[in-house]
Amino acid sequence: MKSKKGGELRIAVFGDKKPFGYVDNDGSYQGYDIELGNQLAKDLGVKVKYISVDAANRAEYLISNKVDITLANFTVTDERKKQVDFALPYMKVSLGVVSPKTGLITDVKQLEGKTLIVTKGTTAETYFEKNHPEIKLQKYDQYSDSYQALLDGRGDAFSTDNTEVLAWALENKGFEVGITSLGDPDTIAAAVQKGNQELLDFINKDIEKLGKENFFHKAYEKTLHPTYGDAAKADDLVVEGGH
Repeated sequence: MKSKKGGELRIAVFGDKKPFGYVDNDGSYQGYDIELGNQLAKDLGVKVKYISVDAANRAEYLISNKVDITLANFTVTDERKKQVDFALPYMKVSLGVVSPKTGLITDVKQLEGKTLIVTKGTTAETYFEKNHPEIKLQKYDQYSDSYQALLDGRGDAFSTDNTEVLAWALENKGFEVGITSLGDPDTIAAAVQKGNQELLDFINKDIEKLGKENFFHKAYEKTLHPTYGDAAKADDLVVEGGH
């Protein structure tokens, strides 16, 4: 199998995106994506090596063979399918917009004449450039920089996946997700290098097998429920067994 370089599976994940992929205080990777990464490596019988990635480099790390799998909250889009091969989805998502409660944005029309923060290489950036060119975008490379910009008041609102902004707003008093669902719902999946059929087939079979064990709902309970509580429901976010 092409991926087993010295019995190691190299997976690109986020290091700054709680509760999906982040590094905890002990320096260990944690989160919903990590649960799947650990399980894939275990079922393949190899060690896992996590490599932190920026949103904009998720496809590039596969193309340049820095990693075997990208498992970083990677939304499936037609544009990205030209660059990488996606496995079966394990999550669904749409865009959300978070803003200060004092200037709460509840409708996209309110963003006209205001500044919206987005992270480079995300579906939010693509969506607003295509559908709302009239809205001024302030772009940052890292999610952490985007959130800091919102905290500092360098923009009026921030848009990314609703799963993320909901989680962030729960931890940051004074902010609220005024738009909880924008654009068409998308799916999130693991990606491999174009043409790595062997690894792709393995991931798909494993996801179907894990679905029978309700693996993704268990992963949600462990990693996402502590963050979301009643703000989200597992069935609204989880795709079990790839379907």
